[in-house]
Amino acid sequence: MGLFFDGIIESMPLFAKELVAGGVAGGLAKTAVAPLERVKILFQTRKAEFRSIGFFGSIEKIAKTEGIKGFYRGNGASVARIVPHAALHYMAYEQYRRWTIKRFPDIGRGPALDFVAGSFAGGTAVLFTYPLDLVRTKLAYQVVGPPGINVVGVVNREQVYRGILDCFSKTYKVSGFRGLYRGVAPSLYGIFPYAGLKFYFYEEMKRHVPHEQKKNIMVNLVCGSVAGLLGQTFTYPLDVVRRQMQVQRVLASNSPELKGTIETLIMIAKSQGWKQLFSGLSINYLKVVPFVAIGFTVYDIMKSSLKVPSHEEAVIEVVTNKRNTRTSSLRS
Repeated sequence: MGLFFDGIIESMPLFAKELVAGGVAGGLAKTAVAPLERVKILFQTRKAEFRSIGFFGSIEKIAKTEGIKGFYRGNGASVARIVPHAALHYMAYEQYRRWTIKRFPDIGRGPALDFVAGSFAGGTAVLFTYPLDLVRTKLAYQVVGPPGINVVGVVNREQVYRGILDCFSKTYKVSGFRGLYRGVAPSLYGIFPYAGLKFYFYEEMKRHVPHEQKKNIMVNLVCGSVAGLLGQTFTYPLDVVRRQMQVQRVLASNSPELKGTIETLIMIAKSQGWKQLFSGLSINYLKVVPFVAIGFTVYDIMKSSLKVPSHEEAVIEVVTNKRNTRTSSLRS
Protein backbone atom coordinates (compact mmCIF):
# COMPACT_ATOMS: atom_id res chain seq x y z
CA MET A 1 0.00 0.00 0.00
CA GLY A 2 2.89 2.34 0.83
CA LEU A 3 4.48 1.69 -2.56
CA PHE A 4 1.11 2.35 -4.23
CA PHE A 5 0.77 5.78 -2.62
CA ASP A 6 4.43 6.56 -3.29
CA GLY A 7 3.77 5.82 -6.95
CA ILE A 8 0.78 8.17 -7.00
CA ILE A 9 2.78 10.94 -5.33
CA GLU A 10 5.67 10.54 -7.74
CA SER A 11 3.30 10.71 -10.73
CA MET A 12 1.62 13.92 -9.55
CA PRO A 13 2.80 17.16 -11.19
CA LEU A 14 4.32 19.71 -8.83
CA PHE A 15 1.44 22.19 -9.03
CA ALA A 16 -1.04 19.41 -8.11
CA LYS A 17 0.96 18.55 -4.99
CA GLU A 18 0.94 22.21 -3.99
CA LEU A 19 -2.82 22.42 -4.59
CA VAL A 20 -3.45 19.39 -2.37
CA ALA A 21 -1.10 20.64 0.37
CA GLY A 22 -2.69 24.09 0.37
CA GLY A 23 -6.26 22.79 0.33
CA VAL A 24 -5.70 20.44 3.27
CA ALA A 25 -3.93 23.17 5.24
CA GLY A 26 -6.71 25.69 4.63
CA GLY A 27 -9.54 23.28 5.45
CA LEU A 28 -8.04 22.11 8.75
CA ALA A 29 -7.09 25.61 9.86
CA LYS A 30 -10.49 27.13 9.02
CA THR A 31 -12.47 24.42 10.81
CA ALA A 32 -10.35 24.87 13.94
CA VAL A 33 -11.27 28.56 14.23
CA ALA A 34 -14.86 28.48 12.89
CA PRO A 35 -16.56 29.48 16.21
CA LEU A 36 -14.34 32.55 16.57
CA GLU A 37 -14.95 33.46 12.92
CA ARG A 38 -18.72 33.43 13.50
CA VAL A 39 -18.49 35.71 16.53
CA LYS A 40 -16.09 38.02 14.68
CA ILE A 41 -18.47 38.45 11.73
CA LEU A 42 -21.38 39.23 14.08
CA PHE A 43 -19.20 41.79 15.88
CA GLN A 44 -18.42 43.47 12.56
CA THR A 45 -21.93 43.52 11.11
CA ARG A 46 -24.34 43.43 14.09
CA LYS A 47 -22.79 45.98 16.41
CA ALA A 48 -25.93 46.78 18.44
CA GLU A 49 -26.84 43.20 19.34
CA PHE A 50 -23.42 41.60 19.80
CA ARG A 51 -20.60 44.07 20.31
CA SER A 52 -22.55 45.69 23.13
CA ILE A 53 -22.77 42.42 25.10
CA GLY A 54 -19.13 41.45 24.62
CA PHE A 55 -17.36 38.26 23.64
CA PHE A 56 -18.73 35.90 26.29
CA GLY A 57 -22.19 37.45 26.03
CA SER A 58 -22.15 36.80 22.29
CA ILE A 59 -21.15 33.18 22.86
CA GLU A 60 -23.98 32.78 25.36
CA LYS A 61 -26.51 34.36 22.99
CA ILE A 62 -25.51 32.14 20.07
CA ALA A 63 -25.61 29.03 22.27
CA LYS A 64 -29.03 30.01 23.65
CA THR A 65 -30.68 30.84 20.32
CA GLU A 66 -28.98 28.38 17.97
CA GLY A 67 -27.15 25.77 20.02
CA ILE A 68 -23.74 24.31 19.18
CA LYS A 69 -24.54 24.28 15.47
CA GLY A 70 -24.82 28.07 15.62
CA PHE A 71 -21.08 28.39 16.09
CA TYR A 72 -20.59 26.62 12.77
CA ARG A 73 -23.33 28.41 10.83
CA GLY A 74 -21.86 29.24 7.44
CA ASN A 75 -18.86 26.99 8.07
CA GLY A 76 -19.83 24.66 5.22
CA ALA A 77 -19.60 27.60 2.82
CA SER A 78 -16.47 28.76 4.63
CA VAL A 79 -14.68 25.43 4.15
CA ALA A 80 -16.03 25.13 0.60
CA ARG A 81 -14.44 28.53 -0.04
CA ILE A 82 -11.20 28.16 1.92
CA VAL A 83 -10.15 24.80 0.43
CA PRO A 84 -9.97 26.05 -3.18
CA HIS A 85 -8.84 29.50 -1.97
CA ALA A 86 -5.97 28.14 0.11
CA ALA A 87 -5.08 25.60 -2.59
CA LEU A 88 -4.88 28.35 -5.22
CA HIS A 89 -3.18 30.76 -2.82
CA TYR A 90 -0.31 28.47 -1.84
CA MET A 91 0.09 27.01 -5.32
CA ALA A 92 0.05 30.43 -7.00
CA TYR A 93 2.57 31.72 -4.46
CA GLU A 94 4.96 28.88 -5.27
CA GLN A 95 4.37 29.24 -9.01
CA TYR A 96 4.86 33.03 -9.04
CA ARG A 97 7.97 32.65 -6.89
CA ARG A 98 9.37 29.85 -9.06
CA TRP A 99 8.53 31.68 -12.29
CA THR A 100 10.25 34.87 -11.08
CA ILE A 101 13.42 32.99 -10.11
CA LYS A 102 13.52 31.11 -13.44
CA ARG A 103 12.71 34.23 -15.46
CA PHE A 104 15.14 36.43 -13.54
CA PRO A 105 17.76 34.03 -12.09
CA ASP A 106 19.92 36.88 -10.79
CA ILE A 107 17.14 38.46 -8.75
CA GLY A 108 17.50 38.44 -4.97
CA ARG A 109 15.88 35.61 -2.99
CA GLY A 110 15.06 37.86 -0.03
CA PRO A 111 11.73 38.76 1.59
CA ALA A 112 10.81 41.20 -1.19
CA LEU A 113 10.32 38.22 -3.52
CA ASP A 114 8.02 36.53 -0.98
CA PHE A 115 6.03 39.75 -0.56
CA VAL A 116 5.45 40.18 -4.31
CA ALA A 117 4.68 36.49 -4.94
CA GLY A 118 2.36 36.34 -1.91
CA SER A 119 0.51 39.50 -2.94
CA PHE A 120 -0.22 38.35 -6.49
CA ALA A 121 -1.11 34.87 -5.25
CA GLY A 122 -3.62 36.36 -2.82
CA GLY A 123 -5.25 38.42 -5.55
CA THR A 124 -5.45 35.39 -7.85
CA ALA A 125 -7.12 33.27 -5.17
CA VAL A 126 -9.66 35.99 -4.28
CA LEU A 127 -10.80 36.50 -7.87
CA PHE A 128 -11.54 32.79 -8.28
CA THR A 129 -13.24 32.16 -4.92
CA TYR A 130 -14.86 35.44 -3.85
CA PRO A 131 -18.52 34.41 -4.47
CA LEU A 132 -18.08 31.61 -1.92
CA ASP A 133 -16.78 34.13 0.63
CA LEU A 134 -19.81 36.32 -0.01
CA VAL A 135 -22.19 33.40 0.56
CA ARG A 136 -20.31 32.36 3.71
CA THR A 137 -20.72 35.87 5.16
CA LYS A 138 -24.43 36.07 4.32
CA LEU A 139 -25.07 32.70 6.00
CA ALA A 140 -22.98 33.56 9.07
CA TYR A 141 -24.67 36.98 9.39
CA GLN A 142 -28.10 35.51 10.05
CA VAL A 143 -29.02 34.56 13.60
CA VAL A 144 -31.87 32.05 13.43
CA GLY A 145 -33.75 30.92 16.50
CA PRO A 146 -36.28 28.11 16.94
CA PRO A 147 -39.96 28.82 16.17
CA GLY A 148 -41.70 31.07 18.67
CA ILE A 149 -38.55 32.59 20.16
CA ASN A 150 -38.44 36.39 20.45
CA VAL A 151 -34.88 37.65 20.67
CA VAL A 152 -33.65 41.01 19.39
CA GLY A 153 -31.60 40.57 16.26
CA VAL A 154 -32.91 37.09 15.39
CA VAL A 155 -33.92 36.86 11.73
CA ASN A 156 -37.34 35.65 10.60
CA ARG A 157 -37.24 32.15 9.15
CA GLU A 158 -38.79 33.44 5.93
CA GLN A 159 -35.72 35.63 5.38
CA VAL A 160 -33.14 32.90 5.94
CA TYR A 161 -31.11 31.40 3.14
CA ARG A 162 -31.61 27.64 3.29
CA GLY A 163 -28.05 26.82 2.32
CA ILE A 164 -25.16 27.56 0.01
CA LEU A 165 -27.00 26.92 -3.28
CA ASP A 166 -30.11 28.80 -2.11
CA CYS A 167 -27.96 31.80 -1.15
CA PHE A 168 -26.20 31.72 -4.52
CA SER A 169 -29.52 31.53 -6.35
CA LYS A 170 -31.24 34.34 -4.45
CA THR A 171 -28.22 36.64 -4.62
CA TYR A 172 -27.93 36.13 -8.36
CA LYS A 173 -31.66 36.70 -8.94
CA VAL A 174 -31.66 39.95 -6.95
CA SER A 175 -28.32 41.47 -7.98
CA GLY A 176 -27.07 39.45 -10.94
CA PHE A 177 -23.44 38.44 -11.48
CA ARG A 178 -22.20 41.72 -10.01
CA GLY A 179 -24.01 40.90 -6.79
CA LEU A 180 -21.82 37.82 -6.33
CA TYR A 181 -18.78 40.13 -6.31
CA ARG A 182 -20.17 42.86 -4.01
CA GLY A 183 -17.31 43.94 -1.75
CA VAL A 184 -14.59 42.38 -3.91
CA ALA A 185 -12.73 45.70 -4.25
CA PRO A 186 -11.84 46.02 -0.54
CA SER A 187 -11.04 42.31 -0.57
CA LEU A 188 -8.44 42.88 -3.26
CA TYR A 189 -7.16 46.04 -1.57
CA GLY A 190 -6.79 44.08 1.64
CA ILE A 191 -5.49 40.76 0.32
CA PHE A 192 -2.61 42.23 -1.65
CA PRO A 193 -0.81 43.73 1.36
CA TYR A 194 -2.08 41.07 3.80
CA ALA A 195 -1.05 38.04 1.76
CA GLY A 196 2.24 39.68 0.85
CA LEU A 197 3.05 40.63 4.44
CA LYS A 198 1.99 37.19 5.70
CA PHE A 199 4.42 35.35 3.46
CA TYR A 200 7.04 38.08 3.96
CA PHE A 201 7.07 37.78 7.75
CA TYR A 202 6.78 33.98 7.78
CA GLU A 203 9.64 33.35 5.37
CA GLU A 204 11.78 36.11 6.91
CA MET A 205 11.38 34.64 10.40
CA LYS A 206 12.18 31.14 9.13
CA ARG A 207 15.38 32.44 7.55
CA HIS A 208 16.68 33.16 11.06
CA VAL A 209 15.77 29.68 12.36
CA PRO A 210 18.68 27.21 12.63
CA HIS A 211 18.57 24.60 9.85
CA GLU A 212 18.04 21.71 12.29
CA GLN A 213 14.94 23.48 13.69
CA LYS A 214 13.25 24.39 10.39
CA LYS A 215 10.93 21.35 10.49
CA ASN A 216 10.07 21.79 14.17
CA ILE A 217 6.29 22.12 14.45
CA MET A 218 6.39 24.54 17.39
CA VAL A 219 8.85 26.79 15.56
CA ASN A 220 6.58 26.88 12.50
CA LEU A 221 3.55 27.59 14.68
CA VAL A 222 5.30 30.56 16.31
CA CYS A 223 6.51 31.94 12.96
CA GLY A 224 3.03 31.56 11.45
CA SER A 225 1.34 33.19 14.44
CA VAL A 226 3.52 36.30 14.33
CA ALA A 227 3.21 36.54 10.55
CA GLY A 228 -0.60 36.43 10.65
CA LEU A 229 -0.79 38.83 13.58
CA LEU A 230 1.33 41.52 11.94
CA GLY A 231 -0.23 41.13 8.51
CA GLN A 232 -3.79 41.34 9.83
CA THR A 233 -3.16 44.41 11.98
CA PHE A 234 -2.23 46.54 8.98
CA THR A 235 -5.18 45.49 6.81
CA TYR A 236 -8.08 44.89 9.24
CA PRO A 237 -10.16 48.04 8.47
CA LEU A 238 -10.60 46.87 4.87
CA ASP A 239 -11.97 43.56 6.19
CA VAL A 240 -14.65 45.44 8.16
CA VAL A 241 -15.59 47.45 5.06
CA ARG A 242 -15.83 44.27 2.98
CA ARG A 243 -18.14 42.53 5.49
CA GLN A 244 -20.52 45.48 5.70
CA MET A 245 -20.69 45.74 1.91
CA GLN A 246 -21.37 42.01 1.64
CA VAL A 247 -24.35 42.01 4.02
CA GLN A 248 -25.85 45.28 2.77
CA ARG A 249 -28.74 43.53 1.02
CA VAL A 250 -29.61 41.64 4.20
CA LEU A 251 -29.74 44.76 6.36
CA ALA A 252 -32.98 46.58 7.10
CA SER A 253 -34.34 48.78 4.34
CA ASN A 254 -33.70 51.95 6.35
CA SER A 255 -29.94 51.31 6.46
CA PRO A 256 -27.83 53.90 4.65
CA GLU A 257 -26.78 52.89 1.14
CA LEU A 258 -23.18 51.69 0.97
CA LYS A 259 -21.34 52.60 -2.21
CA GLY A 260 -17.68 52.12 -3.07
CA THR A 261 -14.85 51.08 -0.79
CA ILE A 262 -13.63 54.58 0.11
CA GLU A 263 -17.19 55.93 0.54
CA THR A 264 -18.05 53.01 2.83
CA LEU A 265 -14.86 53.50 4.83
CA ILE A 266 -15.67 57.21 5.34
CA MET A 267 -19.32 56.48 6.15
CA ILE A 268 -18.40 53.94 8.83
CA ALA A 269 -15.85 56.31 10.38
CA LYS A 270 -18.36 59.21 10.43
CA SER A 271 -21.50 57.39 11.55
CA GLN A 272 -20.04 54.70 13.82
CA GLY A 273 -16.67 56.13 14.77
CA TRP A 274 -13.18 55.12 13.66
CA LYS A 275 -13.07 52.46 16.36
CA GLN A 276 -15.70 50.51 14.41
CA LEU A 277 -13.07 49.99 11.71
CA PHE A 278 -11.25 47.83 14.25
CA SER A 279 -14.38 46.19 15.68
CA GLY A 280 -13.71 42.56 16.49
CA LEU A 281 -9.95 42.94 16.05
CA SER A 282 -9.18 41.37 19.42
CA ILE A 283 -11.32 38.35 18.49
CA ASN A 284 -9.68 38.34 15.09
CA TYR A 285 -6.31 38.07 16.79
CA LEU A 286 -7.56 34.98 18.59
CA LYS A 287 -8.65 33.58 15.22
CA VAL A 288 -5.72 34.70 13.07
CA VAL A 289 -3.01 33.38 15.38
CA PRO A 290 -4.11 29.73 15.26
CA PHE A 291 -5.45 29.96 11.69
CA VAL A 292 -2.27 31.22 10.05
CA ALA A 293 -0.06 29.16 12.36
CA ILE A 294 -1.95 25.93 11.64
CA GLY A 295 -2.18 26.77 7.94
CA PHE A 296 1.55 27.32 7.42
CA THR A 297 2.50 24.39 9.63
CA VAL A 298 0.16 21.90 7.96
CA TYR A 299 1.22 23.19 4.55
CA ASP A 300 4.90 22.60 5.33
CA ILE A 301 4.10 19.12 6.66
CA MET A 302 2.05 18.30 3.56
CA LYS A 303 4.81 19.60 1.27
CA SER A 304 7.28 17.31 2.99
CA SER A 305 4.88 14.33 2.79
CA LEU A 306 4.20 14.96 -0.90
CA LYS A 307 7.93 15.42 -1.61
CA VAL A 308 7.61 19.02 -2.77
CA PRO A 309 11.08 20.62 -3.00
CA SER A 310 11.87 23.26 -0.38
CA HIS A 311 12.70 26.80 -1.47
CA GLU A 312 16.40 26.11 -0.92
CA GLU A 313 16.24 22.98 -3.09
CA ALA A 314 14.30 24.87 -5.78
CA VAL A 315 16.99 27.56 -5.91
CA ILE A 316 19.72 24.90 -6.24
CA GLU A 317 17.75 23.30 -9.09
CA VAL A 318 17.42 26.64 -10.91
CA VAL A 319 21.14 27.38 -10.52
CA THR A 320 22.04 23.87 -11.73
CA ASN A 321 19.76 24.16 -14.77
CA LYS A 322 21.26 27.57 -15.55
CA ARG A 323 24.79 26.15 -15.42
CA ASN A 324 23.81 23.17 -17.58
CA THR A 325 22.24 25.50 -20.14
CA ARG A 326 25.40 27.63 -20.29
CA THR A 327 27.57 24.53 -20.62
CA SER A 328 25.44 23.20 -23.47
CA SER A 329 25.61 26.57 -25.23
CA LEU A 330 29.41 26.66 -24.96
CA ARG A 331 29.72 23.13 -26.33
CA SER A 332 27.50 24.00 -29.24
